[in-house]
Amino acid sequence: MPNPPRPVRAVTPARGNLRARLTSFVGREDDLVLIREDLTRHRLVTLLGPGGAGKTRLSQEAAEAADGPWPDGVWFAELAPVEDPENVPEAVLTALGARETVVRGTAAEGLRAATDATALDPLARVAEHCERRRMLLVLDNCEHVVDAAARLAETLLAHCPGVTVLATSREPLAVPGELVRPVEPLPDPTALRLLADRGAAARPGFRVADDPEACAEICRRLDGLPLAIELAAARLRLLNPRGLADRLDDRFRLLTSGSRTVLPRQQTLRAVVDWSWDLLTGTERAVLRRLSVFAGGCDLALAEEVCAAGDVGARDVAALLGSLVDKSLVVAAPAADGQMRYRLLETVGEYAGERLDEAGERADTTGRHLVAFRELARTADPLLRGPEQRAWLERLELEHDNMRTALRHAVAVRDEQEALCMVLSLGWFWQLRDHRVEARNWAEAAAALGPDPFAEPVELAPPLFVSCTDAPPPMPPDLLMEARRGVRLFAVIHNDADLRGIGTPEMQRRLRGIIEAYGDGQPQNLRMPGMMWFFALLLTNAVDDLCTVVDAAVERCRELGYSWELATALQLRAKLLNEIPERAALGSRDADESLEIFRRIGDSWGVAEALSGRAEAHERAGEFAAAADDYREAIERVQELGSHGQVPHLRSRLAEVLLESEAISAEEGERMLTEALGEAELSHPDGAAFTRVQLGIRLARAGRIAEAREHFDLMAEEFAQRALPLFECMMLGLMGWLDTLEGRPADGLVKLRGAMGLVDDPLVGLVASHLPMVHMQQAALAHAVLGGEEDALTAARLMGAAVTARPEGHFVVSQEREIRERTEELARAALGPEAYERAYAEGARLSPTEAAALV
Repeated sequence: MPNPPRPVRAVTPARGNLRARLTSFVGREDDLVLIREDLTRHRLVTLLGPGGAGKTRLSQEAAEAADGPWPDGVWFAELAPVEDPENVPEAVLTALGARETVVRGTAAEGLRAATDATALDPLARVAEHCERRRMLLVLDNCEHVVDAAARLAETLLAHCPGVTVLATSREPLAVPGELVRPVEPLPDPTALRLLADRGAAARPGFRVADDPEACAEICRRLDGLPLAIELAAARLRLLNPRGLADRLDDRFRLLTSGSRTVLPRQQTLRAVVDWSWDLLTGTERAVLRRLSVFAGGCDLALAEEVCAAGDVGARDVAALLGSLVDKSLVVAAPAADGQMRYRLLETVGEYAGERLDEAGERADTTGRHLVAFRELARTADPLLRGPEQRAWLERLELEHDNMRTALRHAVAVRDEQEALCMVLSLGWFWQLRDHRVEARNWAEAAAALGPDPFAEPVELAPPLFVSCTDAPPPMPPDLLMEARRGVRLFAVIHNDADLRGIGTPEMQRRLRGIIEAYGDGQPQNLRMPGMMWFFALLLTNAVDDLCTVVDAAVERCRELGYSWELATALQLRAKLLNEIPERAALGSRDADESLEIFRRIGDSWGVAEALSGRAEAHERAGEFAAAADDYREAIERVQELGSHGQVPHLRSRLAEVLLESEAISAEEGERMLTEALGEAELSHPDGAAFTRVQLGIRLARAGRIAEAREHFDLMAEEFAQRALPLFECMMLGLMGWLDTLEGRPADGLVKLRGAMGLVDDPLVGLVASHLPMVHMQQAALAHAVLGGEEDALTAARLMGAAVTARPEGHFVVSQEREIRERTEELARAALGPEAYERAYAEGARLSPTEAAALV
């Protein structure tokens, strides 16, 4: 007689799960709710995701928790062991307990079997068995027999109205009526929960909180894949989290400690990916391994450029990408610009990279990747100076990891021209997005690939009217030499985070070489990066030459019809002229013209720079409302561009003009400055100097000396690294003033004498011409606080001398008024009104040298 049916893979809440579980259910609760809802509305639901994402575990939990109308039970068919697609129906029959083996029977039974139309058709027998039943059938691991699984599911949906199918696969079954439910990798917090849970099971006492940074790195680098995290957790018996994280570059040899009771392909991380790789066609494998050279993903056009080679044509890439997305090996998602972006999970990427090396395609593929991103950078650069500026900044930011990868390859293979072209093409992007360290490091790396064009004897640069990046490499000799100059200019100008080396013989030699190479200036000095030679003049204290050079640059831009370059030269000259009283009116006109040009060509960065320069001019004239309006618009413009590094400085300038005009309270001003300082320290620490100084001054004026000293001490330490007399002069004056406020005027005078000894530095005269006056006032206050008739006389004389030293057109700000009023009050009290006025008049007649001697 026939064997009775056996529910070999029946899954019911009463019986529980019948297979070993490796992947934990941590973090899948929300997915379970959605799947249960899906199963009540759809007859075919496919859980889709990469290997190790937890599809099997989730299907089991969903089946056990299912509350649908399935009185005939919930059945689980494991298809992973099935090698021949033709055997899929047999495997399902076995899982359903529907196979009948006749050991010994009658002739009648033999005749019935011979004439049964379904006897030799397992698929028909599955349909016949399920036709009158109401049940849920789980088809697990369909990807390697996806066509056969699809035929079975379609048959059941057509002939068995009471059957619902829940499938797990790495690609859709593509059956009409199918609902695909993606099973995504775990998000960071959930992945950490899983690591904590499984880590504690592997090593009692393990806590994520003991090394949260390393644990987060483990989860992130394992792409949030539950299986990979569980395999990693098992290694915590041998390694601490940091040791484990540091070894993930060799993850396929490291993560091999899976449960012995699960399927072999789930026992090691390599086996999980091998399973997917073995299911691919030759062309799918070619595209997948070539995708491994991308960092951070790519769009379709870039994938076509890099992956098309050999038997894979450019027109084939889109279809092959689609197939790889369907098979859960490539992740596809829309980017901010609406374009689909394709990327590999890190685990898949490492595996595909190994296969790329095995195929011997590494050099050719990375070469195509370099060319693709060099061209993207090269063609994007001129578009960063017009109305498409924001869009192209975002595009380059999106591809920044790929740009780094391409640059790394160019430097590694010592391809100087490719490296030079990329650095010059990305330089303005780095500048606008404040990637200063990036700019310096890559410029130095590219420069090291060729000779130093500023080494003695220095060759005079010929006039060049085209950019080094107007065409792709190779460059002709004259442009190649200019490219070498350009990357060294980038390296010098972005070295301002540590200016201790500026005064060294080597750096001064290089700066002199820059000046000598360009003589009185060439057409390329009107464009980036040649424009940066101005800073060589600045850093060698060639201040008189700098003004002449900037004037000549403005006129040459007009002659050559260079609009963007003219606007840039005008705003540079405006900022310089703001500090030179006799040229301040011209500076204001320059700012207005620069603003008009930048608005016309649609350059938001330029508009912000011009507004900032005009605001500074308004501020120095005491026109605080106009300055505030310009600062506000400048902030809006740089925020639109995502140039967040500039925002804190502009906000602190805005806070200052609002405080000076008494448009806000001291408390509100302090809050604004504190917030701006916090933002600056996060986004651009080197740009926090001005904000910290202003906040320190406000705190000192409020009597909070200790807090102010903390800020000034930090600034003194930072400025000491920059080794420029201007910074030392400013900080000595502030520290001396603070000593006086703290009741130590003698100590303050020592510092102020040091400050007065530096005011003759040309750079001080160029960008801070008011400092001699300020230091005289600070010294006058220190003498007045010391008391006594002689010190009071000195204080009165210094106040008179300060008025004489005040730059023409300088607006007296509130801090200076406070110092003046306090000094006058103390000195008048000590001397009497008449003696004070006589001493004050004497001081007004002193020369700068005589006044400095009084300090």
